Amino acid sequence: MKKGICTLPMVPVREKPSDPSQMINQILFGDTVHIKDRFKSWLFIETAHDNYAGWVDEKQIIFPPMAFIEKAEKEVPVFLAEKYVEAQDKNNNRLSLVMGSRLPRFDGENFYMGETAFKLPKGVLLYQGRKNAQELVETAKNYLGSPYLWGGRSFFGIDCSGFTQIVYRMCGYSLPRDSSQQAEHGNLVGFIEESKPADLAFFENEEGRIVHVGILLNNHQIIHSSGQVRIDTLDHEGIFNESLKKYTHKLRFIRRIIE
Repeated sequence: MKKGICTLPMVPVREKPSDPSQMINQILFGDTVHIKDRFKSWLFIETAHDNYAGWVDEKQIIFPPMAFIEKAEKEVPVFLAEKYVEAQDKNNNRLSLVMGSRLPRFDGENFYMGETAFKLPKGVLLYQGRKNAQELVETAKNYLGSPYLWGGRSFFGIDCSGFTQIVYRMCGYSLPRDSSQQAEHGNLVGFIEESKPADLAFFENEEGRIVHVGILLNNHQIIHSSGQVRIDTLDHEGIFNESLKKYTHKLRFIRRIIE
């Protein structure tokens, strides 16, 4: 199976093999993908970290030696925890990185793309390994103000489940891509009063289908992507948006990922 890696800040993953097709996901710098099929200049890929499938333009993926990809997939990932950073190699070639980017073969000073080393600016915040619930909540707050974008996974545009997935991933926990899939993970919390920071709250539409997810800050506040990443009030009924003076999402249940 051929494997590739994303070396752009973010790349759209589309429902069909064409530029006008709906974006259903994004891959970020350092994400590795498995090539499942091809149609003309489009590649049907699965992301290595969550097996989410879709189409990408072949010009937006590179194919370093297989050994490099396989090593990158096995190592404990290092993630950029700053909104935006530029790294550069010894020839002053620059790479743009957004929060959530994965840095392959990071050695404490440089990360590598193939055999090329890239240096980060001094003092850049990086994450590696598992974080606790409070650290996860603080990570989520770094996305405040990010605009809602269907399929998005970056600070410059993100949807509700992309938001929860990337925050949890940066903090060392794996979640699937969509809210309905995420709703099958973790342990059910019986009552909202028993919820804790970093618990996930799930919301349903009129047909009873899970369509929204957010991260609890406490048992009466939630951070979620709805129009933008924002903090709203939560109660037994659901999310109350103070700006709109109405409930916007109906609560279905709460699940705990971090015990």
